[in-house]
Amino acid sequence: MSIARVTEISASSETSFEDAVKKGVKRANETLRNVKGAWIKEQSVDCDGGQITGYRVNMMVTFILDD
Repeated sequence: MSIARVTEISASSETSFEDAVKKGVKRANETLRNVKGAWIKEQSVDCDGGQITGYRVNMMVTFILDD
């Protein structure tokens, strides 16, 4: 029987939401073992002078615990 755990992380990118998600999953995989998926909880943008300067995502990352 497998047991999963979920942890929340934030990631950002100057390019896009997709890039922020990729960076977040990559970083989570460096620290956590057995990462199986992620759910995007929130998306937001940083603005300056009416222009978007950054993209941020909060995501719930699911990973399987070792036996």
